[in-house]
Amino acid sequence: MYATPSQQFQSTINHHNPNNPPWRKLLWVKQDYPDNYVDSTFLDELQRNVNMRTYDYWTMVHASGGITQHISSVVIFIAIFIDLQTHTLSANHLIWTGSLLTGAGYLFLDLMMLRKTENYDTHKGKRVVKSAIFFFSTLLGLSPILKTLTSQTSDDTIWALTVCCFLANILFNDYASVSRTGDKILGSLSTNAAIFASVLLASRLDTNLDVFGLLSFAVQWFALFPIFRRHLQELNSNIQTVLTVVMLLMCIVMFSHISKAVVSLYILGFCFLTFICPYWLIFIQKYKNEIHGPWDEARPRLQRPRRGLYRKRTGNLKIM
Repeated sequence: MYATPSQQFQSTINHHNPNNPPWRKLLWVKQDYPDNYVDSTFLDELQRNVNMRTYDYWTMVHASGGITQHISSVVIFIAIFIDLQTHTLSANHLIWTGSLLTGAGYLFLDLMMLRKTENYDTHKGKRVVKSAIFFFSTLLGLSPILKTLTSQTSDDTIWALTVCCFLANILFNDYASVSRTGDKILGSLSTNAAIFASVLLASRLDTNLDVFGLLSFAVQWFALFPIFRRHLQELNSNIQTVLTVVMLLMCIVMFSHISKAVVSLYILGFCFLTFICPYWLIFIQKYKNEIHGPWDEARPRLQRPRRGLYRKRTGNLKIM
């Protein structure tokens, strides 16, 4: 008759000779104990859920605004493309509106940085204007080429590729905090996927002006607008809530004349991400059971090489 694993474990605990020295948890020391011996103090240093964080529901609801804002931006862009394709929206209106809002946003951030930083470069605006003029002039010249880029490709393939690119844009976007990012464009894969999807959609428009209007708005919307949102969040965290509600209303208004079903699906998804997912995360935390103890693998601490001084074998110091 074979013993069960629990009986074997108990036998290793009870296999203790009082004349033997105390058992130590050291592999490199030869001890008078069998290899499968388990001392009664083996689990004394057991720790559970050491790195567990306690979340507040409304704090997580507020933090989910970064995700819903990004999804709302994709929905708004698709609505603008549909309006351009159905000639409900004029390309001239889109170009002027996007340019004016971009300029106003840049002036607002420029004034904010001027007040915040003493050594702020006041000549930066001229370089930005020159770069913007060069970029949009190049984009205007490439519009005829981009318009016929996918002329030999079927519409179904274009729609499928666009959906995949926007999904990659949403999944690989950097939703981290913005206080350490500055003016850098984060998530290059996400931004490139959105721009590529915009090129695919622009190739299905009728005129070169429509192509230029959609692509210029795509650069402003997917590359510059996230930076503006990060600075607003850094300025005041309550602005994120206001911006989330504003973008929600924009999606509802802009898609209400296109598809009522899409509006209903969007509202359900918004409520799910904003209110249900935070509660879901807090609820499943009680099932977390992460065990820590001295038996864990050692984690190496990597340190950056020190610069400036190094010691020779003779003991003298030499400046690098």
